[in-house]
Amino acid sequence: MATEDRGPTASIHTTDDEPTIGRLIAETTRDLSLLVRNEIELAKSELRFSVKAGGMGAALLGAAAFLAVLGIIMLSISLAYFLWWLGFHPALAFLTIFAIYLLFAGILAFVGLKKLKQVRAPEQTIAAVKSNKQVLQRG
Repeated sequence: MATEDRGPTASIHTTDDEPTIGRLIAETTRDLSLLVRNEIELAKSELRFSVKAGGMGAALLGAAAFLAVLGIIMLSISLAYFLWWLGFHPALAFLTIFAIYLLFAGILAFVGLKKLKQVRAPEQTIAAVKSNKQVLQRG
C-alpha cells in the first residue's frame, strides 16, 4: 500500500540546498572574520619589512651618535693636551683619532639615513581596506 502525497502541500519541500537566514548570517560572520584576519596578516607582513629597515636605520644612527660623542671626547682631550703642552705631537695624535671617529660617524649616518628612507606605509593593506569598505557600503 503506497501512499502518494497529493494536494497543495505536496509540492513544498525543504531541502538542505536552500540557505536559511541563520546560515546566511553565520556564513557572513565567518567570511567577515576571515577577511579581517587576512587583512591583519597582510598588514603584519608589510610592516615587518618596514620595521626591519627602520630598526636598522635607527641602530646605525644610534651608532653614529655614539661615535660622534666619542669624537667630541677625543677632541676635548686633544685640545687639553694641546693647551697643556703647546706641542703638536700628542695633540695631533688625538686629533687624528678624532678625525677617524668623525669619518666613521659620517659613514654610519649616511647609511642609516638611507635605510630610514626605505620605511613605507603598508600600501597594499590600506588599498585592500579601502576596497573592502566600499564593497561593504554598497551592500
